[in-house]
Amino acid sequence: MALYQARVFGIVQGVGFRPFVARLASRFHIYGSVCNKGPYVEVFAQGSDEAVNAFLTAIEQEPPERASILKLTRQSLNQPERYQDFQIIESAKEKGSIFVSPDIATCDKCRAELFNPQDKRYLHPFINCTACGPRLTILDSMPYDRERTSMGEFPMCPDCQAEYDSPATRRYDAQPVCCNHCGPEVYLIGAEDIRGTEAITRTRKTIIDGGIVAIKGIGGFHLCCDATNDKVIQRLRKLKHRPVKPFAIMAKDMATIKRECVLEYNQQEMLTGHQKPILLLKRKATGHIVDSVAPDNPKVGVMLPYAPLHMLLFDYPDGLSMPDTLIMTSGNPAGAPICRDDEGALSALDGFCDLMLSHNRKIRIRADDTVMDWLDGKPYMIRRSRGFAPLPFMLKNDWQGAVLGIGGELKNTFCVGSDNIFYPSPYVGDMSDLRTMQALRETVGRLTELLECEPQMIACDMHPRYNTVTIAKELGLPLFPVQHHYAHILSCMAENDHDEPVIGVAFDGTGYGTDGTIWGGEILRADLAGFERLESITPFRQAGGDRASREGWRIAVSLIYDRTGSQTETRALAQELQLCNDNDLNAMFFMLDNEVNIIHSTSAGRIFDAVSAILGIRKNSTFEGEASMYLEFAAQKWHDEHKDHLPIPATSSNTDDIFAFLLKQRLAGEDCGKLAYLFHAQLAQFIVAACVRANTHTHLNTVALSGGVFQNHLLVELVSAQLQEHGFTVLRHSLIPPNDGGICLGQAAAAMYHLNHN
Repeated sequence: MALYQARVFGIVQGVGFRPFVARLASRFHIYGSVCNKGPYVEVFAQGSDEAVNAFLTAIEQEPPERASILKLTRQSLNQPERYQDFQIIESAKEKGSIFVSPDIATCDKCRAELFNPQDKRYLHPFINCTACGPRLTILDSMPYDRERTSMGEFPMCPDCQAEYDSPATRRYDAQPVCCNHCGPEVYLIGAEDIRGTEAITRTRKTIIDGGIVAIKGIGGFHLCCDATNDKVIQRLRKLKHRPVKPFAIMAKDMATIKRECVLEYNQQEMLTGHQKPILLLKRKATGHIVDSVAPDNPKVGVMLPYAPLHMLLFDYPDGLSMPDTLIMTSGNPAGAPICRDDEGALSALDGFCDLMLSHNRKIRIRADDTVMDWLDGKPYMIRRSRGFAPLPFMLKNDWQGAVLGIGGELKNTFCVGSDNIFYPSPYVGDMSDLRTMQALRETVGRLTELLECEPQMIACDMHPRYNTVTIAKELGLPLFPVQHHYAHILSCMAENDHDEPVIGVAFDGTGYGTDGTIWGGEILRADLAGFERLESITPFRQAGGDRASREGWRIAVSLIYDRTGSQTETRALAQELQLCNDNDLNAMFFMLDNEVNIIHSTSAGRIFDAVSAILGIRKNSTFEGEASMYLEFAAQKWHDEHKDHLPIPATSSNTDDIFAFLLKQRLAGEDCGKLAYLFHAQLAQFIVAACVRANTHTHLNTVALSGGVFQNHLLVELVSAQLQEHGFTVLRHSLIPPNDGGICLGQAAAAMYHLNHN
């Protein structure tokens, strides 16, 4: 009899992998064992040569649905027969790369059991199996075993233990397994004696009656209300100080989503898969959700229930008639991290809701919902978190060492790099809030501990006053500052596993430049060793400090004044365009004439804001990117209505000329939708012309597109098509956000390269 030792690397913990191997062993009449080692699963297989080979081949070719095998090694052992059966044996930790499974949405089989009155887990809010349930958010340490999760506090009842021990069941070796007799419970915060059925019914009735409920889920709290009730949504907007920023909705089922939204090719597969992100879909005019869910927005973020408790909100045998669409927005005040425990919810959300539904399964790591758009038939990530983080990116480079990319100031995520494997974290948030800073400290500590990674170096932004830089310094390790836009390009390169030099186009709102000014519209020559700034959009003055990033009219006035050089002419134009009042205008003139509170910038994002202002679309933004987003909506709408007869835009050598052209046409009474489209078309031409010039200088023909501006579909499509017409290969994002939520990967890649070459 042959005896082999095999090691399986990848996402093979928390996905029912050991029970799967045991079942295969029974099928192929293999004796031996399977064990979690932390970095890998180890298998000893004893049998005939033919049977062992078939067994190991089946492991590679038929893995569990949630598993991802990166590598399987096998070694023949010259030892006598030593096994009489096949066993799952006690986990044993070893050093090496760790692969942690993200949280997995409730599977169809568990859903069927959830609503089966004859099943022992009927209506159990925490039903799960080897193929579904919480993973990262309940994990204390590796290997992934019950005692190292927050489910360790809930001893299994005899029935659950029997299922856990039996290879014949769906819950064989399922670490979070539980039932109504031995699992966690739901209850109302402040009325802890109201538990289980009564707590869920109270929650449903509050929502039906037009109330707002805070609900603890897998990775944190949501604020929930009826998505067809305009009055309660307007109340929630007022409480959250969120006048127009879109809310996400949770729909009862796919039939409801199809009633509300237009589905494109293979979007349903993403919506119903095991990750269940929020997906941005085109709204139907005939849908039931009210416009205040996403005011004047052609899209809405939609997800399906991914936890048993969500499913019970929609369907419960209490005689109540529940809405089939619910607002399900992050449970946090503006700028703060999502709440994950009762204490945090009471402190932060008490004034936001009428009821709080919680449970006693602890959340170890926050995981906000993943948000993704859809571009050219595949995901285009906006926020990467639950269901995806911390799935790693494995690069082909032969690197060794450990680094931490601390991430950006906005939309923060961080990235742990271990050798050639990079693990981006779940979404943390904006670092302007002390609570988010503390959440970053906690999550960095927990994730590096889980991954058994001790960073030797921390990559951070170059901006000296960023809170992320402060936190990086606190960790007491060598710092490796990485320029913001260079990190954007490296993140795009890393996602595409591309290590050759590229022409990088990094367009966003703000990034600290090597010259001390604010960059944001950059053409770079970039590789892992460093970058060269080839071109940028025309520098301009930004008056009003941080307020200018929220008040696009300020950028518009600055651009007009710098172009005309005349207060009289600028005043007349500002009045005609209704940009601001006289007092604001006088303050702007004072700042511009005296260089007071002035930033010199090449920010593409601020140019979008200025154009939005002069076209009368948005003069101010109540959330980041609002003016740019509504400018894109106007442009896309006009494009779709005139796609058979699109005008050829005049070429412009710089963004000053583009702005001047739009201003002239606007004053002449041209349609604002057409001008919004022409702005996108002219900017795309400007980018492509800059890449052609860069090619002449560098002889490179691969272009990487990154930065928050490239969340704009219309711009991405126009730029990509024209670059390809010129013979360029275009690298774009998909599963890493182009916005600041993605720069941690670029930072970590830069630090790892530096660690291995210096």
